[in-house]
Parts: sequence; structure tokens; C-alpha cells
Amino acid sequence: MHRYGYSNGQPAAAYPSAGKAAFIDPHNKFQPRTRSMLRRYLPSIKIGGIIALVVTALLIFFPGLRSYIPLSIDEGFELETVRYYDLSNVQGTARGWEREERILLCAPLRDAAPHLPMFFSHLKNLTYPHNLIDLAFLVGDSKDNTISLLSELLEDLQANPDWKEAYGEISIMEKDFGQKVNQDVESRHGFAAQASRRKSMAQARNWLLSAALRPTHSWVYWRDVDVETAPFTILEDLMRHNKDVIVPNVWRPLPDWLGGEQPYDLNSWQESETALALADTLDEDAVIVEGYAEYATWRPHLAYLRDPYGDPDMEMEIDGVGGVSILAKARVFRSGVHFPAFSFEKHAETEGFGKMAKRMKFSVVGLPHYTIWHLYEPSVDDIRHMEEMDKERKAKETKEREERERMEKIKDQFDNPSSQWDKDKSDIRNMAKQEVEASEAEKPAEMRVESNNGKARIIDPLDEIPVLGEKPPPSW
Repeated sequence: MHRYGYSNGQPAAAYPSAGKAAFIDPHNKFQPRTRSMLRRYLPSIKIGGIIALVVTALLIFFPGLRSYIPLSIDEGFELETVRYYDLSNVQGTARGWEREERILLCAPLRDAAPHLPMFFSHLKNLTYPHNLIDLAFLVGDSKDNTISLLSELLEDLQANPDWKEAYGEISIMEKDFGQKVNQDVESRHGFAAQASRRKSMAQARNWLLSAALRPTHSWVYWRDVDVETAPFTILEDLMRHNKDVIVPNVWRPLPDWLGGEQPYDLNSWQESETALALADTLDEDAVIVEGYAEYATWRPHLAYLRDPYGDPDMEMEIDGVGGVSILAKARVFRSGVHFPAFSFEKHAETEGFGKMAKRMKFSVVGLPHYTIWHLYEPSVDDIRHMEEMDKERKAKETKEREERERMEKIKDQFDNPSSQWDKDKSDIRNMAKQEVEASEAEKPAEMRVESNNGKARIIDPLDEIPVLGEKPPPSW
């Protein structure tokens, strides 16, 4: 609606002036004021300018006064689609669960279907209020059923009748980045693929964060889906330190024949002079990666400083950050820190993120004695060794079974000495009888006749042999 109610924007009425009617020409509507009118309002303009400067200065140096100033004077001009946020209230504190601070949980996914059920079991067990956690997933370059399975598990998660167990806003984004490195252990962790793979992963993290971060988020938690074991209180445990960026120690279990356990995430480290000297010798686009013989950095790694009986709250300042489990204040990202998809100080992705955060004077720490456990994924060499061990085990079992059967057979034969002796005695009799019959054919048999009630019998020499445990035969 036009403020004055005229279709051409010009008032058609005459204005009284000194008893005469003054008409404003519609073709010359911008007429200059006289100097007398400017001279009349000049003091008011000066006073208004001074007041505006004073108020502006007070709002700048005392931000708390802004809450006392109404955002709108006329309710008729308020719009329902406008939202007002005070970002000073989402800085992140040590006890965010008491102040109802919201967390954005981010999880990049690629061919993650085998690990999703385990990941969602961890989500259900988190002790931080679920309604204060928003979930964000980015699925990229996947060839399996990650999307469909993710949707099913989310529906089941949100169908909990207890409203306290349901999570807040949930976002699923899909974006391919042309990642061609296979997901097997050998391909993912091979040295040749590290630089390109980490730059691609950095892009995925940045896309996910930029699409999901809201003005209401105080914290951002990055979590890999293949974490096997972690405390249910991990969010509160990390948040309690009130650091800008904080990570736990990450190990993985191993079979007994490989030592039982092993440090996994070597991307959390302190800088060393050797690594800095190495960086100066590399090309501009080079990316240093830890755990490979090609780059001997001699850095102190968070993983190798673990003591199973150490204080889990002990802190260690670090420069590089591993990406398995990161809790960071949202203001770190709002200030411009991100995951570089290029070589930043000869590092990329999470290690570059740690370097950038330190460069912008944010606190970056790790907990060497607070450990979570990554899923064990056997390498090609491990699988080959396990196949050889399985063959050896089967051969050993076969040999042991044959030896056991042989011993049982021997044992069965000698368990009853009497029966064995009867068998041997019968064999000897038969042999003696055969010898006697053979000798009778050549000459008369020598006989000893003994009288017993007028009867005679041939004495068998074998009857003379006493048997252990039996009474001797009666004498004639």
C-alpha cells in the first residue's frame, strides 16, 4: 500500500503557505529546499548524529546492551521467515550437556554398509542427550547399499517410543568426488594413494560441514563408522576439557599371533625439527603422511605414548590431528578453519586441519591415555599368513588324531593281560601240537604214562607251565 494513497506517488492537494495555495508540479517533484529551512533543522541534525554515534559506540564496546534494544518497533513489519541468532551463545563450554548445547555429529560414508549396524549400536548408547545431537551423513562414491541401509537404520533409531532417545535434525547428503581408490586395506593404506585420497576426503568433509552446520550448533563431532569400541560417555569426556580441538588415542586389536594390539591412528602428533626440514625439501603440492618409510619425520605420536594405566585426562598438545574421532567447537569452523583439500604446510585433510587450527591460535590437544578401539581389518599379508597357519593347524590336528587312535588301539590290546595271555598260550599249544604231529610221523611218540585210578594220560608239557594268578593243576 502506498503510504500517501496516491497512484502517482504525488500528493494532489494544495498546501497552505502564507495564506496562498502552493501547487507541486508533478513533473518537477524534487524541488530543492531553501537555505532558511536547512538552517532551521541543522542543530537537530547535529544532535541526532551525535546520539547515533554514542549509541553505536556503546553497542560495539558493550555487546550485552543489544538484548535491551527491540529488534522491531512496528510488529506489522516483522516477517515470520526471519530468524535471529546470537552466536555469542554457541561458543561451547566444558559442561555443554547442562547448558543444552547442541552437537553436530558428522560421518562421511563410502561403502560403509558392513559397519553401519555397529555404528548405530554406538549411537543408541551415547549418554549425551540425544535430542541435543543432530546427525549429518555424506555418502559418496559408494557401490554398495549404504544409502538404503542407512535410511532403514535411521527410521528404526527415530521410532523409539522414548522421545529422549530420538535424535534431533538428521541430514543425508549424497555427493561423488571421483574417488577411485578401492576400499580394501591394501589400497586405502598404500603409500601411493595417500595424497590424492586424503585430498578427496577433505573435500567430502568440507561439503558435509558446510551443508549441515547450523547457527544453533556449539560443537562438531567427527566420527568414523568403523570404531569398534568407545566409551558411551565419550562426548562428555572430551567436552569436559573445554578445548577448541581434542582427540582421543586410537588403537586396534590384533590376533594373538600378531601381538594382541597395535597403535592405529598415527595422524595425531607433535611437530619435529626433522619433519620441518623434510617439508622444506618437498614440492609445493607434496603431502607428508605418517607411518611410511618414505617420510621419516621422527615426530612424537600420540598413539605411542599410551599407558594402559595412565591418567585418561592427561593432555598433550599436538599439531597434527587424526580423523577417527574429533570433537571441535563450532566457532573453529566459523572462524575459517577447514580441512584443506590441498597441500597446507605439506599436509592435507585432518592433519592440515590441525595445522591450520594451530596457526589461527586455537588449542589443539590429544589424550594419550584415553583410548578407543578401531575395527581390525586384516591386510593381504595377514590373510596369507592366516591361511598358512590354518593349514599347519589342520595338519597338526590330523597327526594328533592318528597318534591318539594308535595309542587307543595299543591300550585296548593290553587293558586285559589275562585275555592276552590266554591267546598267547593257545597259540603256543597249537604250535606244540603241530610239532608233535610232525614228529609222530617219523617215530613213535615218547609217552609217560601215569596211573590215576587205573587210567593213563599223555602229559602235555604246557600243562606244566604255571599261569600267574591261577592255582597249579592237581597232582596225580
